[in-house]
Formats: sequence, structure tokens, C-alpha cells
Amino acid sequence: MSGRSHAPACPERTCVGCRQRHPRDGLLRVVVIEGRCVPDLRGTLPGRGAYLHPTPTCLEQAVRRRAFPRAFRVQGPLDVGRLRTAVGQAAP
Repeated sequence: MSGRSHAPACPERTCVGCRQRHPRDGLLRVVVIEGRCVPDLRGTLPGRGAYLHPTPTCLEQAVRRRAFPRAFRVQGPLDVGRLRTAVGQAAP
């Protein structure tokens, strides 16, 4: 055997809140549009993306650690209002 598996590769990303690696399809992609963090539900918005578990805990950790400005390489705070709404709706 060559050691290769026949399973398709599933890309992994790191959550900016808890810093744990997880398959991309289990994370929420976030982009910045005009100084606001916006959830990218379809994964098609242009620009640099950051990934986050869709839970209030990971969102609060990311905000507290100032992870979004660092991930997006921007200066100053970002508005996370729309992101809080999306994560609140996604939480069970």
C-alpha cells in the first residue's frame, strides 16, 4: 500500500475564538465589509476571511482577545453587531 487514503481531503481551519482546529464546514466564515464583521454564510464574499465556531462562547473569546482586527490585519476596533445576531440565531 502507498499509505494514501481514498477519502477526500477536508480542509481544516482554526477558530479565532478558541484557537482549536476544526473542519471548515463546521465553522462560520467571517469577512470585513466597511469596518463591520459580517458572517459569510455561503462562503463566497470577497476578501480575507476568518473562521469562528458559531457559538457565543467563541465569539466572546475572539472579541475579548481582539482576534478579529489581528486576523483581518486592520487597525482599530471592528463592529461585531451583525455577527452577534447571526451567532445568536445559530446557537441551539
